[in-house]
Parts: sequence; C-alpha cells; structure tokens
Amino acid sequence: MSRRRVVVTGLGIVSPIGLNVSENWASIIAGRSGIANITRFDASAMACQIAGEVKGFDATQYISPKEVRRMDTFIHYGLAAGIEAVRNAGLDTPLPDPTRIGVNIGAGIGGLPLIEETHSALLEGGPRKVSPFFIPGSIINMISGNLSIQFGFKGPNLAMVTACTTATHCIGESGAEAAVSPLGIAGFAAARALSTRNDDPATASRPWDAGRDGFVMGEGAGVLVLEEYEHAKARGATIYCEVAGYGMSGDAHHITAPCEDGEGASRCMINALRNAAANVDEVDYINAHGTSTPLGDIAEMIALKRALGEH
Repeated sequence: MSRRRVVVTGLGIVSPIGLNVSENWASIIAGRSGIANITRFDASAMACQIAGEVKGFDATQYISPKEVRRMDTFIHYGLAAGIEAVRNAGLDTPLPDPTRIGVNIGAGIGGLPLIEETHSALLEGGPRKVSPFFIPGSIINMISGNLSIQFGFKGPNLAMVTACTTATHCIGESGAEAAVSPLGIAGFAAARALSTRNDDPATASRPWDAGRDGFVMGEGAGVLVLEEYEHAKARGATIYCEVAGYGMSGDAHHITAPCEDGEGASRCMINALRNAAANVDEVDYINAHGTSTPLGDIAEMIALKRALGEH
C-alpha cells in the first residue's frame, strides 16, 4: 500500500505581533517584536517583567459574549486561529462526510488565568462561588471540542500536551497558549528559566548569544489544516506545503534540562529525515527551538551537528 501524501491547505494564527495570518506575516517581514513590559497584571515583584502579550484581540468576533465569559483566554485564541484556518482552507461549508475531519489542537499549559480567578473566588466566597463552567472553560481539549461543534467536524477529537513540542506533535499526529499570568510567569521564573533582561524586552530572547539568560513567555495560537493531497487537489484547494516527514524521540534524562550530548534531539531529526526519505543536503531551513537558555542552546547546537553534520 503506497503512503498517502499530506499537505497544508489552511492557516490561522493569533500572536503578539498580529491577530491573523496577514498581520503576522507583515510583522515578520518588518522585523517587529511583540515582546514588551507586562501590562495585564502588576509584575513589579517578579524577576521577569516582560512577555509577549496579544493586544487588541476581541473574542466576540468569533464566539458569542456568553461563550466568551465561560472560557479561558487560551480557548479564545485557539478558536480564533482555528476558525481562520478552516475558512482559509475553504472547509467552512457543508462537506459530504464530516466524520472524515478530525481536530487536534493542544496547549502547553492551559487555562492558568481562569484557574487563578476561580481559586481566588473559592478562597473568598467558598464553593458556591465556583462556576459550573470552570472545568469545561479551562481544560485543554476544549479548543478541539468547541471547534468541532462550531463546524460539525465528527472525526477524531484530540488535544496533546507536551510543553514546547505540543504544536509539532499535533502536526505529526494529525497549539494554543495563554500562560501570561502571575502563576505562569512566577512558575517559570522560579525555575530560573526566564530572561530577566527587563530593561530591553525586544532583545531579551537571544538564542546562542553569549549574554543569553533565558526565554520569554508569550501567548497566542496557531492552527494548520492538514489534508490528503489527492483530496486537496480534487477540490482545488490552495496547497501551502507538504508534511513530508516526522520524527519523535525522548532523552530519558531530566525533567527540564536537555541531554548535554544532544543524542535524543539528533535522533528525532534523523527519524524525521528517514520518514521523509530525504537526505541531509536537501534541508534548506531549520526552525530551531532556540530557547535562549545557557544549557538548551548548546545541547541543541550539538544535536543539529550530530544530525546534519556540517551541512
């Protein structure tokens, strides 16, 4: 049985540099940064006081005001990006077999802001102050669930949670995030993972720089529509690119630190190349993790050299 080809036919994104695909692309071309001082809460007591906040976003453009109140912000972002991607792919019209369309959208952490608000309400007013919509408004699978309800997609409905690799795993197995909150910033800062270059937000994240001191938190969502090639071609869909290969691996090393010799990461890249039946010299671009952390950047560079040599 021949392997079926998979292509990308829809794009959607909400981020600190734009509320849709066109705005984000224009910001990237112009070299605009979305990192600035935190405005959503008082971060003056935090070691890290900078983040990438989404600005000017209105969730009621995508869902009703009643639904907005019942959901955490990360679900708003995920739905907005998902709706844009579905429309961009031309799949927002009735389809012959909705059972053949699945949804897989994950998040690295989930509904921290709503969790914080609900915990405060519980402490101040007791159990009666906890909303019945707290659980469905904060758990990660509700982006996929709500998007499938909105468009009637009846295929597999999934949500993956694998920290920074969530989005990549969703693509391979087929992310949204709003962790810019006091708990999110304080948690990563306590682990000494965040940059404290608060006086220069735009250049605080500086992968492989000698002065790097950690990453910068951000929020938003990105969604791709993946479609079987022949199906996309038959309906005249715009094809942006092909998902040629995919690889996974594990370090079995530490809960947060990467394996210093890059063995696990290099194995993952080698697996992806093999899966794509591609040679190293065919690689034109590397989308690095680039965490801007002292350990992470070195381990990643070693992994890249192990997998790709001097190419």
